[in-house]
Amino acid sequence: MFGSRIPRLRLLASIAMLLILSAAAYGFAAANTVPVSGAGDGSGTITGYTVSAVKYNLNATTPANIDSVSFTLTPVGAAGAPTTVKAKLVSSSTTYSTCTLATPTWTCTVTGVTALAADELRVIAAQ
Repeated sequence: MFGSRIPRLRLLASIAMLLILSAAAYGFAAANTVPVSGAGDGSGTITGYTVSAVKYNLNATTPANIDSVSFTLTPVGAAGAPTTVKAKLVSSSTTYSTCTLATPTWTCTVTGVTALAADELRVIAAQ
């Protein structure tokens, strides 16, 4: 008779212990605070920039080589002024040149690009 109550008491004690541990874990998790940040995930329209006043600067000694390219970037729509700009001149290349701003013109120094090899101006701009 007492033999059948012991397994039942053990089961009830195990369930009670599980509930106590679950409540304690929930309490610790609810106490975590995360500071407010600008991080996030989502999608939206990229408004971009208009590139204008493009000027290719040739090498003074070897005019077949391009030393730099300069241009003006105008924000489109709600885009703000860019803070990071990179550009490349050869479509098959994966190397982008870093550009610097001398308001209102961005200038990108390129190396190893000839006027003959330059087949595109690809600009990446970000705020």
